[in-house]
Amino acid sequence: MGRTAPELPPENRRLSPFTGYAREHWVAVADRLLVDAHRFASPSGARIVLPGPPSCSGRDSDQLEGFARTFLLLAYRMAGSGGAAPAGLPAAYADGLAAGTDPAHPEAWPAISARCRQTLVEACSLALGLHLARPWLWDRLDAAVRERVLAWFQGVWGLPVPDNNWHLFRVVVGEFLASAGAPHDRREMDADLARIEDFHVAGGWYRDGGDGRVGDNFDHYGGWALHHYPVLWARMAGDRGAARLPVLRERLRRFLADYVWFFGADGAPVHQGRSLIYRFAAATAPWIGALAGATPLTPGQTRRLAGGALRHFVDRGFRDAHGIPTLGWYRPFPAMVQDYSGPASPYWLAKAFAGLLLPADDPCWTAVEEPLPVEARGGVRALPVPGFVLSATRADGVVRLVNHGSDRHLPGCAADPHYVRFAYSTVTGPCLPSAGAGPVADNHVGLVDPVHGLSARARIHRLRVVDRHAASWHRPVWPGRDEDTGCRIETASVVWGAWELRAHLVDAPAGLPLYDAGWQVAGEEPPLPSTGERWAAAVAAAGPASTFVSLYGHDEVAVAVAEDTSAFGPRSAVPYATARRTARRTLHVALVGLEGPQRPDGPEAPDGPEGRRRTPARPAVRCRVRRWTVTVRFPDGTWVLVAMGEEPAHGFRLGGRRVTVPVRYARLSPGAAPVVAPG
Repeated sequence: MGRTAPELPPENRRLSPFTGYAREHWVAVADRLLVDAHRFASPSGARIVLPGPPSCSGRDSDQLEGFARTFLLLAYRMAGSGGAAPAGLPAAYADGLAAGTDPAHPEAWPAISARCRQTLVEACSLALGLHLARPWLWDRLDAAVRERVLAWFQGVWGLPVPDNNWHLFRVVVGEFLASAGAPHDRREMDADLARIEDFHVAGGWYRDGGDGRVGDNFDHYGGWALHHYPVLWARMAGDRGAARLPVLRERLRRFLADYVWFFGADGAPVHQGRSLIYRFAAATAPWIGALAGATPLTPGQTRRLAGGALRHFVDRGFRDAHGIPTLGWYRPFPAMVQDYSGPASPYWLAKAFAGLLLPADDPCWTAVEEPLPVEARGGVRALPVPGFVLSATRADGVVRLVNHGSDRHLPGCAADPHYVRFAYSTVTGPCLPSAGAGPVADNHVGLVDPVHGLSARARIHRLRVVDRHAASWHRPVWPGRDEDTGCRIETASVVWGAWELRAHLVDAPAGLPLYDAGWQVAGEEPPLPSTGERWAAAVAAAGPASTFVSLYGHDEVAVAVAEDTSAFGPRSAVPYATARRTARRTLHVALVGLEGPQRPDGPEAPDGPEGRRRTPARPAVRCRVRRWTVTVRFPDGTWVLVAMGEEPAHGFRLGGRRVTVPVRYARLSPGAAPVVAPG
């Protein structure tokens, strides 16, 4: 059609001192995404035909996905701008609706059925988009086209769905049908809503499916699905929704009080969980909170969080040469893509544009940006419901997530590195399998079987999450080895700034070696490795430095290098340690650190080639081990006591005197309370 994507407006540093982005930047990015995507429209406009490998649902579904997800973006754009949109696009999408719902048309969409359940997901985007942009799209369709659209939606009834956030897709479609006076099954919708209620645990946190008895699944879906859809459904549903809205608002308010901690000073969300190709869709929930009057964030914080996330990926080139979002984080990275994702799947980032529903004079667009927690003060936040401890350091703007709760455990399926690692961050990704890569794992402890290799952490059994400490245990599992091996690893973590004290109590046959690893750092260039007595480190060219310091129970330390195992760059490195283990029960203690490049207003920047430290600084800690009890003194005077297993925890001797109070934590086993020092 000869359209060209607009350039971004100049930065607005008066209004947005942190990001430079204002409302017009969001509009410009939306228009650019829409125009570039529609260059791949089929002749009728019913499909967006993008190049790339198909998803497990097949190319017909993938092409419908391209239409539906960009249609949702168009709807947010139009609804927030009085119907304005790039020239020609509303008519082109109207033509696509007419052709896609015509069974006789060669580009007709696949039916919503058990043969292709993915169509339900896309039906939700279409229904929500038609609701949001009703005056400019739905109301202007020919009556025959509207009837065909409503008939196509009828396939949602009686459809078996995955027992997770998918229940909400049918609810949204059903509510649109109800608003259009079309047949709908209110009983099935109520059952779906009731099942979503089962997923709410506490404090605004939803697990994405299940009941926690087999596994726990906490990730960004809590924001971009399990809070996003219920609030918008309530706004669609009239009195029925209004009756439910107070509960939904309170949950969202409590969730956002935690969630604001998940974003680094560079705008990046914590890289944890599945479907990360949706990227800045992580900013959806804060916008929905503002839209519903259900947020503890100030308007300036809301826009700073969302604008920072958007700019983070815009600046780092998340689109390919054709302007299409890649299947990756920045560059294409197939290893992080789930099998249900196809070439158009990343367009679910459309949800982040929910902020455009706020009028231009809303305080979220007119207030001056305010700092995020990581910028204002940093600190530590314990989240007992998902089993996380977040550590945000102001000096480098990095947020780290220590994980003792979320595992997405599915019996019979391999452990997912996006869930089962001990830690995640805003500047690193987990080691993922790739062709030619060795058995490298980050933030992991495992036993090395001579036949089956390195064990995995699958089901996480949490013990405690409080203040700055968390603990859990797991049974090591090996692919291809189904029997119960009787092995058990209990792990305790205590956060201290950019560092984590990590202790493992291993109960397994003597002779099985232990592998114990820190953070993976990556970049375009190979990270610089370095080792010394009982420590190993790697520093990426972009600045993140990973350090592993053995405090007790290891024999050797080293740095493993790999290629194409990280979403953050093609070359990566992981500091790690090994232990030979000569007894059934062994204890292993380490200090694991991740430091980002120093911010301009932070402490003195690192030196060395390309601004990188060759040997990152290591805190001078004092560590003492007595049987299964560990005491550590950090440089600021903080004392930590960690009692593993069944070791009594009511006191110990230190320096000739008995100590019971000045410790921060004690006794991480079930049923025993911690000893917490004042202050």
